[in-house]
Amino acid sequence: MLPGRFSLGVGTGEALNEHVLGDRWPPADVRLEMLKEAVAVMRKLWEGGQQSHEGKHYRVENARLYTLPDEPVPVMVSGFGAKSAVLGGRIGDGYIGTAPDADLLRTFDEAGGAGKPKFAGIKVCWANDEAAARRTAFELWPNLGLPGQLAQEIPLPALFEQAVDLVEEEQVTGMVPCGPDPERHLDTIRKYADAGYDAVFVHQIGPDQEGFLRFYGEEVLPKV
Repeated sequence: MLPGRFSLGVGTGEALNEHVLGDRWPPADVRLEMLKEAVAVMRKLWEGGQQSHEGKHYRVENARLYTLPDEPVPVMVSGFGAKSAVLGGRIGDGYIGTAPDADLLRTFDEAGGAGKPKFAGIKVCWANDEAAARRTAFELWPNLGLPGQLAQEIPLPALFEQAVDLVEEEQVTGMVPCGPDPERHLDTIRKYADAGYDAVFVHQIGPDQEGFLRFYGEEVLPKV
């Protein structure tokens, strides 16, 4: 469906999505082990034929993908810290990050990622009125203000709601370009470019997607 344009992003997961299985939620180092093994299993399946695997975390018996991609799917590893950046360099076909951190990209390169694509995802909130944009970003995405590993450890939406009661609007809007000034949006993109990312994916917070696309098409992208 997307020849040459599809890639698979993987990471160590979030308790919010996975606690429903009823399994113990493992610490980050164990989840990194599980990610490494899971990617190895996927790559084995993409070789075709019946495949089996007996590992520390996963067991596969005579599994087969009957419809194979023409080329193996590129696996992009998401990394927010040094350990995940190292793993990404070793097992990934590329890197996904959310911070303009040149040190993380250097770590990825030194671990075997040199020459592989590096993608970043950023959030913005465009609106004709800056104050309205700030309110929208804070209302819809307050969890951006949660520190450290908290967002990966909280298992329930209700607990997220309790946690974000501690977040102030400035904590969110300090991370999200808000409003109609193209320079604010461009400044954020430039930080990621300067850090060494090859591509930046922009996510508009809020319902006015058409206005956002028009704004970026006319006032932001021509200056990138």
